[in-house]
Formats: sequence, structure tokens, C-alpha cells
Amino acid sequence: MAEVGIAEYFSMAEALGIIATMIVVLYFSRKQMQALSVDIETKILNDMDERIRELTKMGVERPELIRVINNVERDLFSEVAYSYHILYTFAHAYHMRQRGVVSDNEWTGWLRWMKSAFRHGTISQIWINNVEVEKWFDPAFQEFVNKELAPVATKQQQ
Repeated sequence: MAEVGIAEYFSMAEALGIIATMIVVLYFSRKQMQALSVDIETKILNDMDERIRELTKMGVERPELIRVINNVERDLFSEVAYSYHILYTFAHAYHMRQRGVVSDNEWTGWLRWMKSAFRHGTISQIWINNVEVEKWFDPAFQEFVNKELAPVATKQQQ
């Protein structure tokens, strides 16, 4: 039987230490890559939101241009165009909250502002009467507005 000396034990411990270090490095690099992926996706969403903002800004300034993307027979007025701009902003904040980009404190502020707009402004009537939500907003945001924001306006009117 071969005897194992203290030098061999140190050499095995060194090999195990190197392997453990590599596992830790791989674990943290994987977490970093996931965070980087979320950051990249968020940047892309922000870029897309910026484009929508530019388009809706043009629509607010010149409501007749809205016919390019939605040829409706009714008269388009700046209040409806502005409401789309606000609703797209609300939708973006909602999606950033879903992704975990917006903190609880920031979300509380956004939620208060959105509820206040639906309670005191005309955006709730525009949402119900003029906005074809199934065409312009995703189902998750529609459900959020119908459950969280629109009931606030309904309670206020009663």
C-alpha cells in the first residue's frame, strides 16, 4: 500500500480549491449575464417606447396624421391623441414594473398618478368610449386598467 504524504494532501486540496473557485466564478458570471440580458431588453423596450412617444407627439400636434395608422370616420381631436400618449406612457411604466425595473416606491408614485388621472380627468371616458384597446394595447395592460384604474373612476362618478 502506498503512503500518501502531506505534500499530496496539499496538492489535492489545491486542486479542489481551484475547482471550487471555478464553480463560484461560473455561478456569478451566469448571474451577471442574466442581469445584462434584462438590461439589454429594458434598453430595447425604452428605445421602442421613445419611438412611440415621438409618434404620439406628432399625433397630438397634428391629429389628422393619426389617420395614417387608424383611418376612422369620426373626427379626431387633440384630446384623444393626447390620451393615447398618456396611455402609452402608463403602459410603459406598467411593463417596466412587471420586469422589475421600477422599484416599489416609484411604482406607488406612478400608480397614484394613474389613479388620479382616471379619477379626475377625462381619460377614463376616453378609455371606455374612444380607445379601441384590443388594437393598441396588450391584454395584460388592458386587464390592469380595467381592474385597477377604471374602477377608481367609476367609484368617483357614483
